[in-house]
Amino acid sequence: MSEVIRINDELVINGIKYVRKDSIVNNEIIKNNDGLNYVIVRTQSAGVFAGYLKREKGEKEGIIYNARRLWMWEGAASLSQLAHEGTSKPNKCKFPCEVSEIIVTEIIEILRVSNKAKLSIESVPIWKE
Repeated sequence: MSEVIRINDELVINGIKYVRKDSIVNNEIIKNNDGLNYVIVRTQSAGVFAGYLKREKGEKEGIIYNARRLWMWEGAASLSQLAHEGTSKPNKCKFPCEVSEIIVTEIIEILRVSNKAKLSIESVPIWKE
């Protein structure tokens, strides 16, 4: 038997939270179950990643969970626009598959990602050769 709990516009069924689609605000900041923000991280030499960031060892190191490398993008003029609005050309972007976690060093930029942008990033087909 399923356990169902209702809290305002949310339902929790067997520990999984569901929200009404019309209650999602496109620019709300996304967090995972551990309270980590969904962000875009730019590093000095390893490139750009989207995922949930946990800071480690000072300001320049961290672990990105559910990380997707943003190798090349079109449909956004900058990472700032990509983090805020997403891409208008998902089929022209090159984002490889998501990995469960990656340790990054030399972080030089962190941008919080809106719900609209996260959905856009997720809509980009997995690029591989």
